[in-house]
Amino acid sequence: MAPTVPLSPWRAACAAAALSLACAPALAQETFRIGIVSFLSGQAAESFGVPAVNGAKVLVDAFNKGAAPAPYNKVGFGGMKIEAVYVDENGGATKQVQELRNLYEREKVDAVVGYVGSGDCLAVAPVAEEMKKFLILYDCGTPRIFEDGKYEYVFRTAAHATMDNVALVRYLKSRNVKVERFNMINQDYAWGQDSKKDFTLTMAQLYKDARADADLLPKFGAGQYGTEVSALLSKPADIVHSSLWGGDLQAFILQAGARGVFQKQTPVLSAADHVLPGLGEKMPQGAILGARGAYGLMSPKSALNDWWWDLYSLAYKTYPVQAPYRMVQAMLGLKLAAEKAMAANGGKKPTPEQLAAALKGSSWESPAGTIRMALGDGHQAIQDTAIGRTKWDANRRMMVLEDIQRFPAECVNPPANMKSDDWLKAGLPGAKC
Repeated sequence: MAPTVPLSPWRAACAAAALSLACAPALAQETFRIGIVSFLSGQAAESFGVPAVNGAKVLVDAFNKGAAPAPYNKVGFGGMKIEAVYVDENGGATKQVQELRNLYEREKVDAVVGYVGSGDCLAVAPVAEEMKKFLILYDCGTPRIFEDGKYEYVFRTAAHATMDNVALVRYLKSRNVKVERFNMINQDYAWGQDSKKDFTLTMAQLYKDARADADLLPKFGAGQYGTEVSALLSKPADIVHSSLWGGDLQAFILQAGARGVFQKQTPVLSAADHVLPGLGEKMPQGAILGARGAYGLMSPKSALNDWWWDLYSLAYKTYPVQAPYRMVQAMLGLKLAAEKAMAANGGKKPTPEQLAAALKGSSWESPAGTIRMALGDGHQAIQDTAIGRTKWDANRRMMVLEDIQRFPAECVNPPANMKSDDWLKAGLPGAKC
């Protein structure tokens, strides 16, 4: 005969009270609500915004099941199930400011993780700070956010764009790539302007005799580059540098490739890995490119990266590239910060102030390596990165990357006591390569 299982105190009380109101269902479990913002429509959606959101979806599901590897294996955030609210970043900075307010005030989210466009990041960061609400910028590139501003509630969990362009030039130099003249095409807003500036300042230090020729600044979302392609063809150069991304980069590569630009000028691209799956064989061979971190085909071998690669690839039948890698490192950092704060406050849901205190100056392991909140008074991350060259793999029917070189974070990021411009103009002092 099976032993009698004693009733729990709650069930015993209910049995005694029978139909009493004391037997009403227990209150719903407390949740942690996250607003996740990225491009779900427009030219930046297909190769960037949607993959980032897809990464968030599989990660939230894994967290809620307690299925992530240690130290990320607690259910949800410290036992709190995660609820995600997804918002489209398309529509411009003014719209994003209102959407951010809606997330905090109407959706009652506990944190926002989002934003790709540098203009959007520059617009929403002061608003979150004014509202005293917790915000993680998972992407965007402009160094201006934490170099020109000071924040308590705002963080960026990925390196800014200076790293991308310093790494590109260091790669060119290490491979003895001849550069006597170079052309540039970058978008005419904060990201493109800052990328162009960082590249030219680094070239001035490492390629002192190289001359900049074409300097093209089409608007974001231009899509048609006939005029720019003609200008590049009229300006012979060894390389053409670009920080174009998303649909703009895809369109430019197809249009410039069809007219033979890349037969004479090697493309040097700061943020291009995310278009490789879509372009396939149409991506020029021998292009030198970065991924804004050691992401995708350039990611390091580790148990955590293997887990992330398989989680994403099995769900979406393609490998994760730059955007989902940046999303996962933001979400991992937020999870550890939330659980650190909860451990210090008796297991209660952390306040924005407690989240900020836990994330500030912290470090954690991601599929791309170690993330360290080392700049911007502990609010801006640095990380290692990598640069490689494209090569078509006929057997696998995909564009792969070869001749990959990795750069330590301290080699390609400015030190904490210097702005990017000052560091580059001074000759990159203190760089540890």
